[in-house]
Amino acid sequence: MNKYRIRKKFTNFIVHACLTILALIWIFPLFWVIMTSFRAGKGSYSSTFFPDKLTLNNYVTLFTDTDVFNFPQWFLNTLVVAIFSCILSTFFIVSIAYVTSRLRFKSRKLLLNVALVLGMFPGFMAMIAIYYILKGIGMTQGVLKLVSLVLVYAGGSGILQFYVAKGFFDTIPRSIDEAAYIDGATKWNVFRRITIPLSKSIIVYTVLTSFIAPWIDFVLAKVIIGTDAKYYTVAIGLWNMLEKENIYQWYTRFAAGAVCVSIPIAVLFLFMQRCYTDGLTGAVKG
Repeated sequence: MNKYRIRKKFTNFIVHACLTILALIWIFPLFWVIMTSFRAGKGSYSSTFFPDKLTLNNYVTLFTDTDVFNFPQWFLNTLVVAIFSCILSTFFIVSIAYVTSRLRFKSRKLLLNVALVLGMFPGFMAMIAIYYILKGIGMTQGVLKLVSLVLVYAGGSGILQFYVAKGFFDTIPRSIDEAAYIDGATKWNVFRRITIPLSKSIIVYTVLTSFIAPWIDFVLAKVIIGTDAKYYTVAIGLWNMLEKENIYQWYTRFAAGAVCVSIPIAVLFLFMQRCYTDGLTGAVKG
């Protein structure tokens, strides 16, 4: 018995030591970016890990010096695109997942199989085709570029998210729906008053993933927006700060921008974290 306890304690010690090392490896780059954002010196090189002098000037300059890089405008562009994409994507994913989970119609299995196969192909394979389609209908001019981003992000909502949501709806007992139908409820009433309240966790998970995707995307945004700096997202703008003619002057401000970009995602996650774990498990007690 004593040998078993000693072995268990030793195993727990090894596991916790490995997890601690992995946590430090994961946190180290984040901590380095934060410390760099407060560094008073310029350029990407520093002889010490901890800055010799700390300052808030990088953050102040990032939001006030907009002649070369208009970070506030980029931040607003990205926030608008992410919010509207999140709303539309959540609506599409939840609606389609509910329909394919609860309703039976012709070619349902074929639709699910086709969607699964298409989801195996990376999205960037269609970028050029998407760009020329948008260009052909005049959606690559001015503010319409941001509208195009919203439509593309919402229309290309992840197949994996759709299947996760469908799997969650499958766990909700159908007997609940049938009891509501007996009481005279319509399918819309069942969806709005029964399914949605029971599915709060998966909806929260969908909202989080649908918001993060357009917020951090670079490749598709770069293809659609091009070189029009007025409509840049933060990913494109921060990337331009690292070009060789800008990196010395703007490197520490780039780090400050990277910290600012992470704040909305962190706030959204902390606000919804109570439902986040439930959304991943996909279990409902019936």
